[in-house]
Formats: sequence, structure tokens, C-alpha cells
Amino acid sequence: MNSIYTAPKHAAIPSFDQPRPVKLLDQVRERIRYKHYSIRTEQAYVYWIRLFVRHNGLRHPRDMGVPEVEGFLRWLASERAVAPSTHAQALSAVLFLYREVLGIDLPWMNEIGRPKQRERVPVVLSRAEVSRLLAALDGAEHDLAQLLYGTGMRLMEALRLRVKDVDFDRNEITVREGKGGKDRRVMLPVVLAPTLARRLELARGVWKQDRLAQVPGVSMPDALARKYPRAAESWPWFWVWPSDRLSTDPVSGIVRRHHLYEQRLQRAVRRAVQVSQINKPVTVHTLRHSFATHLLERGYDIRTVQELLGHSDVSTTMIYTHVLNRGGHGVVSPLDSL
Repeated sequence: MNSIYTAPKHAAIPSFDQPRPVKLLDQVRERIRYKHYSIRTEQAYVYWIRLFVRHNGLRHPRDMGVPEVEGFLRWLASERAVAPSTHAQALSAVLFLYREVLGIDLPWMNEIGRPKQRERVPVVLSRAEVSRLLAALDGAEHDLAQLLYGTGMRLMEALRLRVKDVDFDRNEITVREGKGGKDRRVMLPVVLAPTLARRLELARGVWKQDRLAQVPGVSMPDALARKYPRAAESWPWFWVWPSDRLSTDPVSGIVRRHHLYEQRLQRAVRRAVQVSQINKPVTVHTLRHSFATHLLERGYDIRTVQELLGHSDVSTTMIYTHVLNRGGHGVVSPLDSL
């Protein structure tokens, strides 16, 4: 007689020895982290790949090909009306999925047309407009905006500054892991040194509170947390711009002290633009554009500006010559000679 515990004739007996299959998006995240891409690239790629799969009825990408990819890209261009740069990012995410995650490199992947990038002249503020904008800001937002205009750093480069990256003796700041994973050095404006010193005093007070409360140390790049276990809790590795609240690390899941969130300055700049009555589409990145243009106007060599901005190619820096008061080639309008 069969036991009541005997499995039905056609029932599948579960195996506890076989690991559960890894989800597609988890594979994407794992591969991105293996290649040391930034957390922002990870978030963007995961977003586009999820949207690509959902757009095609949740079919697995292995069962799709060029019709589905091109259909997805056409949908983004026609229905979503995305910008060419956004279009290109979505395509890069899908190609990353096939080449790096699924290990599929087919000829049709090289035949998909990429959208033509638009050449835009950057928005640049005059010196007077920069002064009005800074005057409409206060607190940490004012000091941070000063730093961006005074050094040409990108917003996230400034927010990720550690205490050890500020050198008051040499009047320079080391930018770690900038765009493209490159380090570089920029000047520390003399007039900004007292402000940064005061900011470091405030940051040290937050650091001391965290140590007394035994808050886990700040996030560390790569595997340094394992190589130097106590470094994450040390003062040199602490943020220059610490957040006023704890948050969950998106990679490790640990609740710890993060740096200030970029939305805080972005919102403050939008308000300041209205208050100062600047009639230009100003963003935080406009401060970087203004930094580069004002240096070129003062006669600094374009190669020097290229190094300060961290551009790989001088052609990227050349765009700022189009917004100089003298014109791109120093040409004087015949109207000015009448």
C-alpha cells in the first residue's frame, strides 16, 4: 500500500540542491559592477532594459532580435519623443544586455543606426549674472555653487569629495573617479578656502556624532572597504558635504551617512534663477559652462581648460569658443565697423 507521503505519479519533486536561477536584471547589475560602471549608469541601464522587455510583452531578450530592438527605438522616438542623447543611451543599454550579459554579438547589432547628436551651444552666464545667482543662494547651496563655478567640477564630482581630497597647502582639489573613471586636479580658489575650512569643521562635527552613535562608515570605492576595514570610519575618508540624515546604500543595503543629494542644489538653483530674474535656461551645469568660457575669455590656453574640465578630447572643450564675446574665430562684425 502506498504511503500518504508518496508523491503523485506525475508530480515534480523539488530539488534543494540546485540554485535558483538568477533574474535577468540581477545579471545586468552584476555585470555592470564587474566592469566598474557608475551607480548612475547601472540605474539607467536597468531602467531601459526593463522598459525594453516590458515593451515587447515580457519576452526574453534571447527570443528577440533586430525587429524588436528597432521597434523599441522607433517607439521611443515617435511615442515618447525622447532626445537623441536619451535615444542613444537606451540603445547602449540594450546592446550592453546582448553583448555583455547574454554573450550575443550578432551582425545586426552593428547595423542598427544611432540617432544623430544635436550640436548645442551651451548656456553661459555673464560674470554679473553669476554674482546675482550666487547672491540669491545661501547656506550649503551657496558654498557648493561657489565651488562649482570656481573649479569647473561637475555636480557629482563635488558632492563626492572626501576630506583627504582638499589640499589647503597647495591650493588644489583632487577629483577622484571623474567621468570616464579619471582622476584630475583642479585649483582651490583662494577666496573659497575659508569657506571650505568652515565646511570641514561642520562635517567633522557630523563625523564625531556618527562615531559616537556607531553609525557604519561611509561607502568606499571598489574593494577598499575590505582592504582597509577601518578606513570607512576614518576622518580623511568622510564627506566634505555630508547629508543631514542617514540613508540606505543602494548597493550594499547598509544604512549609513551619504553625501548631499544632488536634487537639493538643483532645486535651490531653480529658485535662485527666478529670484535673480535671469532669463536663461540655467541649470547647475551652467556654472561649469560659465567657468570654462570665462577662463577662455581671460586668455587661458584651451589645453589648460581641457585638463581642468577633465575632457578626453580637446574637441569637446572647443565648444566653448563658440560663446566667447569675440565669436568663434575672433571675427569682428562689419556692423561694428560702421
